[in-house]
Amino acid sequence: MERNLRQEIEERLDQFTATERRAALALLSTYPLLGLATVAGFAKDSGVSPPTILRFVSRLGFSSYAEFQTRLRSELQTQLSTPLARSSMLSDEDTGAGDPFVDQLLSNLRDTFASLPRAEIEAFVRLLADERKTLHLIGGRFTDALARYMAAHLRIVRPNVLHVAGQHGNWLDQLIGLGVKDVVVIFDIRRYQTEIIHFAEAAADQGATVALITDSWRSPIARVAAHVLPAQVAVPSPWDSSTALMAIAEMLIAGVTRLNPERSRTRMKALEELRNAHDPLRRSPDQV
Repeated sequence: MERNLRQEIEERLDQFTATERRAALALLSTYPLLGLATVAGFAKDSGVSPPTILRFVSRLGFSSYAEFQTRLRSELQTQLSTPLARSSMLSDEDTGAGDPFVDQLLSNLRDTFASLPRAEIEAFVRLLADERKTLHLIGGRFTDALARYMAAHLRIVRPNVLHVAGQHGNWLDQLIGLGVKDVVVIFDIRRYQTEIIHFAEAAADQGATVALITDSWRSPIARVAAHVLPAQVAVPSPWDSSTALMAIAEMLIAGVTRLNPERSRTRMKALEELRNAHDPLRRSPDQV
C-alpha cells in the first residue's frame, strides 16, 4: 500500500535542518491543512521564512510547491472519501472475499506494527495501567465496538474503567468533572466524527489526557492527543478494515495485564470467585 506523505515526513525528521524541522512539525500538527495554504501562509504559521518552506518541499522530493500541494489534496480526498465513493473504484469481480483481501489484511498488520514507535506503545501502556487515573473509552459509529471490547478487558485487570456509551447527548454528561486524573481513549477513523472530535477537545481543555487510536491519515483529534497510535485500515473493499485497530487494542490490553501481573492475577481471581458464587452450575452440592 502506498505510504502517505505524513509517514514519510515523520520518518525523516532527523534529516531536516532546524528550520525545516520546525516547518515539518508545524505541518504534522495540522496535517494536511497547513500545507494547503500559500507559501507565505505556511511560513508565517511555522515561524520560518518562505525560502525555508520551499527548501523543505524540495527535500521531500517535489519539484514545486504546486506539486507538493497536489499530493496533499490527493491524500485529503482519500482520507475523506465515503464507502460509496470507494466502492466505485472496485471491479465487479472484487468481492473482498478472495486472496487479495486477505493479503491486504496481513499487510496492514505488518505495516501497522512496523511503523509504531516502541516508545509510544510503552508510554500508552503505562498510561492505561496507571490506576490513579480513570479511563474513559469511546469510539465512533463502527469503532465503538472496539472501545467497548477494550473497556471490558481493562476493567478486569485494573479499576476505574468506563465505556462512554449511548447517545451523543449523554456523552456531554460524562464531561462533567473530567480533569487531570482522567484519561480519554478514543477510536476514530475516517470519516472522522465531529461529535467525537468535540468531545476530545473539551476533555483536553479540562485537563484530561487524550490517547488516540486512529488510521494512517490521523483523526483531527491528534492535535490534542498526548499519544497517537495509527493503524492501516484500507482494503480492497468499500469498507475500511478494523483488523489492525483490534490488534492494537489487544496489544495494549496484554501490555497493561503484564505491566502489573500481581494486580492482574488478584483481580482475575476475585472475578472467578464472584462468578462461581453466583453461577448455580458451578456451585458444589453443599452450596446449593
